[in-house]
Amino acid sequence: MQRLVRFVVEADGGSRGNPGPAGYGAVVLDPASGETLAERAEFIGVATNNVAEYKGLIAGLTAARELAADAEVLVRMDSKLVVEQMSGRWKIKHPDMKPLAAEAARILPRAQVTYEWIPRERNKHADRLANEAMDAGKRGEQWEPSASSAALDASAARSLSTPPPSGPPGDAAAGAAAARAALAASRGGAAGSDTLWAEPGAAAGGPIASEAPAPAPAPDRAAPAAGQGQGWGPDMGAPATFVLLRHGETALTPQKRFSGSGGSDPELSPAGRRQAAAVAEALAARGTVQTVISSPLLRCRETARAVADRLGLDVTVEQGLREVDFGAWEGLTFAEVRERFPEDLQAWLDSPKAAPTGGGESFAAATRRISATRDRLLAEHAGRTVLLVTHVTPVKILVRLALGAPPESLFRMELSAASLSAVAYYADGNASVRLLNDTSHLR
Repeated sequence: MQRLVRFVVEADGGSRGNPGPAGYGAVVLDPASGETLAERAEFIGVATNNVAEYKGLIAGLTAARELAADAEVLVRMDSKLVVEQMSGRWKIKHPDMKPLAAEAARILPRAQVTYEWIPRERNKHADRLANEAMDAGKRGEQWEPSASSAALDASAARSLSTPPPSGPPGDAAAGAAAARAALAASRGGAAGSDTLWAEPGAAAGGPIASEAPAPAPAPDRAAPAAGQGQGWGPDMGAPATFVLLRHGETALTPQKRFSGSGGSDPELSPAGRRQAAAVAEALAARGTVQTVISSPLLRCRETARAVADRLGLDVTVEQGLREVDFGAWEGLTFAEVRERFPEDLQAWLDSPKAAPTGGGESFAAATRRISATRDRLLAEHAGRTVLLVTHVTPVKILVRLALGAPPESLFRMELSAASLSAVAYYADGNASVRLLNDTSHLR
């Protein structure tokens, strides 16, 4: 009987600039002993992280085929994007990714290859190879196997005998069952509604994606195809969770007037102060918020102060959480804007790049600002639950980006005064929308 050959391929890629000088690394391992069977690395010039990751995958699969064309191969990468796209659960939208994915798929028969996501700290061998390749490129050279020290990394000697989680990466049914079992074991019962953002690591959801230009090009993090599983993969550790609180009512809120960062900066109305007190009690009952951060506008600072005083926390003001500047539309109703500025209003409804009359801020510009603020706050508050007290537009943009939804979705979300939403952000770049427009504390 012919012996069944099995390999583990670990691959990675990186770009110092995204796009910038880029390289990849890949290693073929014996799954029984952990022995390194082959290493591949290359400096590929200027490219994005995603291109480098796919190049690493192609090199690893090619090396495995050269060793044994009939081998069963388990590919392990810390790129959720590549794992989900090559597993067929996420669509490939970016034109640079499609030919690379097709090339990778042709190397070995599909039935011989499976994919598994692993956290970055378990992919250090391939990561070291990729960095060696980029270092060589910086010197004007190409990577040479004789110069490699990647196999000496202590993490490369970790055990490869631990079976992967039950069910394929992204298997929602298996992941949900495992999460429910873990919660029941740790809490002695079923999880209640207070776990919507309080249980770190329960699930990783749809990707962080941006249609608007960002300071650095965003990776191709396409959403899964309709009807396909997503997000219930290996444990990625405690996420950073942003609890998103829209401020309480002002005198302009019931009248549905444009009220951004370029207007009168109104204070909370009596109704708004009651709403702030109610949400403060609700958040105190949950007991999960560790930090309170507020938009600089008065209505948010007053709402944030009511919550922070109840929780015994300080309030940090963050300029990036301010509302859009609605220019000449500030203080007007939608009907009044339509009457006075019909062409500008229609352009604004048609394109996220169009700004309100009189020097307002477009949704595209607001998305760049809010994306940068999100990324900075995530870096500062990894693994923590943070209350962001902000406005309609920033909350909708954060939710839209987490879902990978198109810009027009901003007009299709309801967001009430003093409502709560929540998004959990994971170490691999994925996000899970846990809550949207919850007003149960106001009833």
